Amino acid sequence: MMADYSMLQIILVTLGGYILGSVPFGLVLTKLAGMEDIRNIGSGNIGATNVLRTGNKFLALLTLILDIGKGAAAALMAEYLYPGLGVYAGGGAFIGHCYSVFLKFTGGKGVATFLGIMLALNPLSGLACCATWLATAIIFRISSLSALFAAILSPVYGYYFSNALNNDLVTLAVILCILILIKHKDNIKRLMDGTEPKIGKK
Repeated sequence: MMADYSMLQIILVTLGGYILGSVPFGLVLTKLAGMEDIRNIGSGNIGATNVLRTGNKFLALLTLILDIGKGAAAALMAEYLYPGLGVYAGGGAFIGHCYSVFLKFTGGKGVATFLGIMLALNPLSGLACCATWLATAIIFRISSLSALFAAILSPVYGYYFSNALNNDLVTLAVILCILILIKHKDNIKRLMDGTEPKIGKK
């Protein structure tokens, strides 16, 4: 159960998560490596899948880890300091990644950050989401399809593993799922057309 917190505390926790989530690791790492702006290649996304399109697998993996890590860190730190507010910090981190204050309120699609949030708030739900992403990626080799399956199933996993209908985790999972679907609207169109690129395609 969430303790009684003031609105100011909730806002500050959410804002803290947002600032952490806003750090565009994919862009920072590729810039440090002397590459061109990652937003000018491939899908224009700042996430690990687009970094992989540069051909640098190490930077793609590091981007994935850091994007997962910032979502998890935001949720865990908030939960440690203010039990029950991890969902707010996690939600803030997701919004930060998608609409970064450092990128004029543009950003990525939030999938890795979403996975980090789920792992932090409910490890079993998070692992189920990761397993869904991985299994779909192995079968179809399409990152966006993997993300969509993981997102759509996340409220189910949240309900099943937390055993509580309409709890904060399930509510957050539903909200993040909707936002991921919105961020992937162009991918959904390409999936329907059969033109969505596969993982690793430059």
